[in-house]
Amino acid sequence: MFVYVKLLQGYTKTLTYKIPLSWGDTDLTGSVITVPLKNKIVPALVVKTYHQLSQKSAFEIKEAVGKDHLPPDHQYAKFIQKVSQFYFVHPKKLYQRTQSFIYTKEQAVPRITANHKTKPAHVESITPTTEQQQVINYLLPLVDKPKYAPTLLHGVTGSGKTEIYKKIIQSCVKNNKTVLLLLPEVSLSLQFENLLAKQLPASIPIFGFHSASKASVKKKLWQSLLTEKACLIVGVHLPVMLPIPNLGYIIVDEEHELGFQEKKHPKINSKEMAIWRAKLYDIPILLGSATPSINSIYNVKKHNWRLFELKKRFAGNFPNVKIVTLDGTRRRSSFWITRELERAIADRIEKKEQTLLFINRRGYSFFVQCKQCGFTFLCPHCSVSLTLHKGPVDTTLCCHYCDHKEKRPTVCRECKAPEKELLQRGIGTQQVVSILEKLFPEARIARADLDTTRKKRLWQETVEKFENQEIDILVGTQTITKGYHFPHVTLVGIIWADLNVHFPVFNASETALQQLVQVAGRAGRQSAESLVIAQVIHTHPIFEFLQEKDYIKFCDEEMGFREETLYPPFGRLVQIELKHTNAKTIDDDARRLSTLLTQLTETKSLGVSVLGPAKPLVYRIQKTEMRHIFLKAPSFTPIYKLLHEANLESFDSQVFVIPT
Repeated sequence: MFVYVKLLQGYTKTLTYKIPLSWGDTDLTGSVITVPLKNKIVPALVVKTYHQLSQKSAFEIKEAVGKDHLPPDHQYAKFIQKVSQFYFVHPKKLYQRTQSFIYTKEQAVPRITANHKTKPAHVESITPTTEQQQVINYLLPLVDKPKYAPTLLHGVTGSGKTEIYKKIIQSCVKNNKTVLLLLPEVSLSLQFENLLAKQLPASIPIFGFHSASKASVKKKLWQSLLTEKACLIVGVHLPVMLPIPNLGYIIVDEEHELGFQEKKHPKINSKEMAIWRAKLYDIPILLGSATPSINSIYNVKKHNWRLFELKKRFAGNFPNVKIVTLDGTRRRSSFWITRELERAIADRIEKKEQTLLFINRRGYSFFVQCKQCGFTFLCPHCSVSLTLHKGPVDTTLCCHYCDHKEKRPTVCRECKAPEKELLQRGIGTQQVVSILEKLFPEARIARADLDTTRKKRLWQETVEKFENQEIDILVGTQTITKGYHFPHVTLVGIIWADLNVHFPVFNASETALQQLVQVAGRAGRQSAESLVIAQVIHTHPIFEFLQEKDYIKFCDEEMGFREETLYPPFGRLVQIELKHTNAKTIDDDARRLSTLLTQLTETKSLGVSVLGPAKPLVYRIQKTEMRHIFLKAPSFTPIYKLLHEANLESFDSQVFVIPT
C-alpha cells in the first residue's frame, strides 16, 4: 500500500510513501503518521491511501516509519475531519495548530504548574446545598455510565457552580478519565488553575493549555496524553482540539461568552466544537452560566437538554438595582458621575466597603476631534479612530487593533486649529480613574483593563490587594465581569450602561444584558445589602431585566423576535469574510461572489437568503481590507450545499467561512 501525505511543517507539496506490510490494509486517510525526510523523522497527514500507484515512480519511494505519532484517540481523526468540513479548512491546518502550540517557545508568564507536591493529599470539601446536591446526583452517575447528555446549569452569580465542577473532576480522575474545563479567556483560565490547584487533592494533575502556558507544561501534558493518564485540562480554544484517549467529561463555564469564538482564522467556536465532540465521543457535557445563551435555552426547550437551576446564592443577597439617567441639565462635579453614584461611593468609603466601577472602554477618551472642522484622528493602517491614552510621561493616540501609536497632536491635521480646539470625546477607564482621584483624593483606586491585565504579575497583585481590602475602588472593563469573587464589594457602578445595546448585530441586546447582569452580580456576594447603579444616556427595554431573576423573561421575549426574523437559534447564519490588501480587488470579488451565490440559490432552489456584500464597522486592519456576506437559512444544510457549489478558492481574495 501507498499513501499521499502532506507534512505538518515545512514542505507544502504532496509526497508519496510506502506503507510497511506489518501495518496491514487499514485505510489511513485522515490520520497522522511519521515519515523520513532527508535525515529527519517528521509528522505528516495522510491525504489518501492507495493499494497500487497509477504509474511507476521515477525515484525510490521510502517507507513510513510510525503511525502512533499522536495520543491513541480513536475518534480524533473523525472529529478533525468534521471540524475541517464545517469551517472549510484543510485538516492539515488543524493538526498544524495543535503541533505549533505543543512545540512553542517558553514564555515568562507566572502561573501554576501540574506539580502540587506542597499541597496536602486531602483537601477539605464544602458541604453542598440542597440545590447543588440535586445537580451532583444527576451528573456523577454519567461518569460511570457515560453517554451524550448535554446539561445546562443556570446558576445565579455566587451560587457555587464551581463546587459542582470540582465534584465531577474528582470523580472522573478517580475513574481514570480526563476532564476538559473550557473558559472564555486566558485570564479566567489562570484564575481557575490557581483556585483548583488549592482546592483539589494533590493526586489530580492540572494542566493549563492556552497561549499563556509554559512550553514545559504543554509538553508534560502531551506526555500525559501519550501515556493515557487521567488529568484536568484547563483552557480556552486549544484543549478541545487535542487528541485525548480517555476523555470522560467536558465542562464549559460562562458558556454564554463570545470569547469562545476565536478571533483569528479559522474562527472556530470552542463551545460549539465541545458540544460536537461530546456527541461524537458519547460523553456528558455540562455548560454553566448565570446568564445562559439563548441558543442553550432553546436547546433545553427543543432538543431535550437537561436544565438545572441554582436560584440561591451560596452567601449574601442579591443587590438592589437602580437606573439613573446621565442628564446633562443637572449640575454635578463630573458629567460621567451622577450625584447618586457619587454619594454611594462616598458612603462605601466611609463604611470601609468596596466599589467596582464598570466601563467597557479602555484608554482616556474614545477619540480626538477638531471643534472647528470636525476632523477626527484615525489610524493610518486600520479603519478606526485613535484612542487617547495618558501615560506617566506623555500622552499618546493609540490604535487598539494594530497598536499604532503617535504623540498627542498639538494642532488639527486638517485645518491647523490650535490644541485648545481639539476635543476629547467619550470616556475610558483612565479618565474614570482621573475623575475619581479628584472627587475622592483619600481613596485607594486601581484599574483593570487590557492595558493592566496583560501584565499578569501586576494584575495578580491587584486582585490580591482588592481581595485584602487594600483597594477601595476598582475601575475595569469586561475583565472584571467574569468569575471573580470579591466578597467585600457592596456597590457596583456601571458608568455607561447603554454603550453597546445599539451595536449593529442581531444579538446585541442579548450580549449587552449578559455583560450588565454579570458585572452587577459582583455586588453583595457576602453581604446582606448591596447596590447596583446603572447610568444610562438613553433608556432601552433590556434595563427592565437587570435583576438576575428576570433574565429568563428577557430570553423568552427575545426568542419571539428571533423566531419572526429567522435568526439563530430559529435559523442558521453563516458569515463569509473576504480579505485582501487591495480595496478594488476585494470589492470586485465581494460583488462577484454575492451575485454568484444569489444565482446559485435561485437556480438550485436552496432557499438561502444572501445578504451583502457590506463593509463591517472595522473594515481595514493592518492595511488588510475586509468585506462580509451573510447567508441565512432554516438549517446549515442548504448553506453548505451552496458554498460547495461556489468554489471559494477561485477568488483572488482570501475567503473564510464563519458559522454563527
